[in-house]
Amino acid sequence: MNHKLLKLEAGLYLVATPLGSARDITLRALDILASADVLAAEDTRTCRKLLDIHGIPLKGRRIKSYHDHSKPGNRRQLLDHISEGRSVAYVSDAGTPLIADPGYQLVREARNSKVAVFAAPGPTACIAALTVAGLPTDQFHFSGFLPPNQMGRKKKLVELMSLPATLVLYESPSRLNALLADIEAVGGSERQVAVCRELTKKFEDVQIGSVERLLSYYIEKPARGEIVVLIAASAEAEIDELDLKKALQSAMQTLRVKDAADAVAGAFGLPRRNIYQIALKVQRESQINE
Repeated sequence: MNHKLLKLEAGLYLVATPLGSARDITLRALDILASADVLAAEDTRTCRKLLDIHGIPLKGRRIKSYHDHSKPGNRRQLLDHISEGRSVAYVSDAGTPLIADPGYQLVREARNSKVAVFAAPGPTACIAALTVAGLPTDQFHFSGFLPPNQMGRKKKLVELMSLPATLVLYESPSRLNALLADIEAVGGSERQVAVCRELTKKFEDVQIGSVERLLSYYIEKPARGEIVVLIAASAEAEIDELDLKKALQSAMQTLRVKDAADAVAGAFGLPRRNIYQIALKVQRESQINE
C-alpha cells in the first residue's frame, strides 16, 4: 500500500490505532506513521505488527519503547528529538493514547516545554461501546478502571452512580462478576447495564439488560477479552425499598449515615430527606440485629 509522505512539523503526534480490526486505522494516521522521524510505542512489537500489516517501512527508524513505567529520562529523550526539529509519533497498544492508556506524563511535559502536540484521532473503546449499547449518549461519564478491591470499588460506584449520565467503565474478565455484583448492591437489581466485549474483533459481543440478569449470565458463561461496562443513569431503573436498603447497607460500610444517604439519593434520583429516613431505619435495624 502506498502512503502519502508528509512534511511533518516538529512536534508530538498522538496516533489512535485500531481496537481489533486493523482496517479501522485512518489514512492520516498511516501517513503520519510513514512520515514521522521518530516512532514511539507502548509495545514495540504491537506497533511493528501494525506497520507490517499496512506496508509501512521503517527505513532505518527504530521504534522506541514508552509506557507507564518508563523513566523520566525516556520522556526527555523523546522531547529532545522534537527540540532538535524532529517529529515524534506515539501509539499505545490499541485505541487512543491517554484514554486509559499511557501518554499523559509525556503530553504534560511536552506542554510544559512548549512543544507542539497534535492529535490523529480515531478508535477508542469507550466511544465504540456507547454507540452500540443502546443507552443514552447525550450525557456520559468515562471513569476507566475502578479500584480492584471491593471496598474501594463500592465507594467509587456510590459516587459515580449519582451522576445523571451513562457511566462508562473498563474492567478485566476476572473482575467483571464482582463489579456487576457491586453495581447491583449500590444501584439495585434492575439498574440497566451493557457489557461490550471484544469490540471490532472476531468474537465481539454485547449483552444488555438488568444488572441482575447480566450477573446471572456471566456466572454461567464467564467473560473473556477486553470489556467495556456501561451503566444507565438512575432514571432507567425501577426502584423499590428493598433495593434502596441494599444500596444503603452497602454505602454505610464505608460512609457515614448522612453521606451514604446523600450518595444513594443521588444514585437513585430521589429526595435526600426521604432516603435519610430510610438510612436511619436501616441503621436501627442493624443495631438491633447486633
